[in-house]
Formats: sequence, structure tokens, C-alpha cells
Amino acid sequence: MTGDLIRDETGTQRLIGYVLDVGQPDKGARCVLDLDDRHLNRQGMLHGGLAATLLDSAMGATGSLTVDPSGRHPFTTLALTVNYLAPGRPGQVTAAGRVTGGGRSTLFIEGTLRHQDGTLIATATGVFRKSSKVPA
Repeated sequence: MTGDLIRDETGTQRLIGYVLDVGQPDKGARCVLDLDDRHLNRQGMLHGGLAATLLDSAMGATGSLTVDPSGRHPFTTLALTVNYLAPGRPGQVTAAGRVTGGGRSTLFIEGTLRHQDGTLIATATGVFRKSSKVPA
């Protein structure tokens, strides 16, 4: 990780336990999670809903980095498609986003979710819209 980490900022982060890394805006945001028993389904692999959440969070923060170097400007997910490719096993997983197109307010973003051993667990594509800045 790069050092520009956002921890426990949202209820979702606190509940799941991931860290948001926005330290390299030119490379997009990343969500990093140390998988343990709390994150696994009955088959002993990462629950698909949590995989989608990590991808959605990393992709939304990647959109945010296009207008805010802190990665905190709100973006709304308009569409999200997740493709599950391999089981997520205990260990560290990282979701990363990359802008692939769009305009001033709507962006197309791709995401990947990888295990620390390099295994590609899931990919995602999404459409995200810049929201009005929420007052502090």
C-alpha cells in the first residue's frame, strides 16, 4: 500500500474491515481486505456479495479521484456487473478500479479483485455518476 489510506471512514468499511488506498490517483483506488472466517460463505470462499462490495467501493473511489485527490467526492453507482472467476480463499485480497471512459459527470470504470497470490477472483464493469458534494 502507498500510505494514503482511508480506514474506518464508512459503516461498510467498519463492518467488513477493508482499507481504502487512494495513494496513487493515476493508478486508481484500491480496497484491501484480509479475509478470515467472517468473510466466507458455507463453501469456505469469499462471499460473492462482499466481493461485489469491494469492487464497487474501489471503482467508486477511483471515479472520485478524477475530481478529488483525497478520493472522497461522492459517486453513485448506476450499474455494476460482476463476473466471478475463481474462489476467494483466506488471505489478503485487493480490489482495484480503472476509468475506461465517460464524460464530466458519468464514468465507465472497470475493476479487478485479486488474491495476494495473484489469482484473479472477479472482474467488474460499472457506470458511476458524480454526485453533488455532500456538506462536511
